[in-house]
Amino acid sequence: MSDAILQANERPRVHTEEMVLSMGPHHPSTHGVLRLEVVTDGEVVVSARPDIGYLHRAIEKIGEYVDYRQFMPYTDRVDYICSMNSNHAYALGVEKLAKISVPLRAELMRVMVAELNRISSHMICIGALAMDMGAYTPFLHGLCHRELVNDIFEDVCGARLTYNYLTIGGVSYDAPPGWIEKCERFVEYLWPKMIEFNDLITGNTIFQERLCRVGVVSPEHAVNWGLVGPNLRGSGVQWDVRKNEPYSIYDRLEFDVPVGDGGDPNGSNPQGELGDSYDRYVVRVKEVFESLKILKQICSMLRENEKLPADHPDRLYQAKLPVRLKVPPGECYVRSENPRGETGYYVISDGTEMPLRLKIRTGSFSALGCFEEVTRGLLIGDVIAVIGSFDIVLPEVDR
Repeated sequence: MSDAILQANERPRVHTEEMVLSMGPHHPSTHGVLRLEVVTDGEVVVSARPDIGYLHRAIEKIGEYVDYRQFMPYTDRVDYICSMNSNHAYALGVEKLAKISVPLRAELMRVMVAELNRISSHMICIGALAMDMGAYTPFLHGLCHRELVNDIFEDVCGARLTYNYLTIGGVSYDAPPGWIEKCERFVEYLWPKMIEFNDLITGNTIFQERLCRVGVVSPEHAVNWGLVGPNLRGSGVQWDVRKNEPYSIYDRLEFDVPVGDGGDPNGSNPQGELGDSYDRYVVRVKEVFESLKILKQICSMLRENEKLPADHPDRLYQAKLPVRLKVPPGECYVRSENPRGETGYYVISDGTEMPLRLKIRTGSFSALGCFEEVTRGLLIGDVIAVIGSFDIVLPEVDR
């Protein structure tokens, strides 16, 4: 044996130490004021523990100190990316408890703005995920499409971010002249643009390799962790509140519920694994097409509704309610399908103008709960992919 080999064998072994890194709360890829306490062994993540609380505003407690109508603007801030959907979820809870019947036209307007907001929310998610992976152009495309939705919202309620449009018993304003036509033009515009978006990034080899088999969540784990919405459906679980427990007028609409198909040779993710980050991305892209189908149906239904006499009950956009709304004693839990999944409102009334207790259940909080387990063993760069694929919004987490 040569002297060189003997000297190499006699060298002491290198012992590595774990390093603790603080990612956030102002890191651009954390999608909000989230801090991750990342423990690494070299480039490999040993654990990534979320540290939340930087955005806590005590919204649930505020809900117990303002009356039912006054709390509606606060629901805009639960998830500012999809404020219309947050308005809808809270309104459904109060209306169920107070046994308020919502006119048909108001229901049509609600579903219209909810699906428009779902599209704009997904535009931010899939565009930001692409940007996190190094593709900047798709994010600009997503912002352009979202701005058109904001234009539609500005026409109907005057706001572009926190809308306060839905009310208990209906909506604040009826559709202005030409608004339905504008929605129809948007549907015709976005369908081919989403096909173009798919050609731009969805089939990109680098994009796929960054997301496939990364952050895998099996169907069993998705259910046990309480994941909801696209994060649950990305794991192959076909559960959508709009289909499984229909609310509003969703039972009258035709649309499909996309699910992940990782590993299916004929699916959109043949190189991946069921429940990976790419599946969660693809589910959101497909949901945009389904929302466009819903919008087309709602536009047609609104046109039929306008043929009714002006004094017909179904032509109203707001139920007639007393000035001081007192909800009968009782409690209820209502959930709706928001862009980030199931959002539930648990409301307890003691018969006064203010709720005795208000509890909000959001999808981002449950998604963040499994984050430490899902990221274990990944590379640091993959943590960024997982954050973007779960589409968390911190106001939903902290409240």
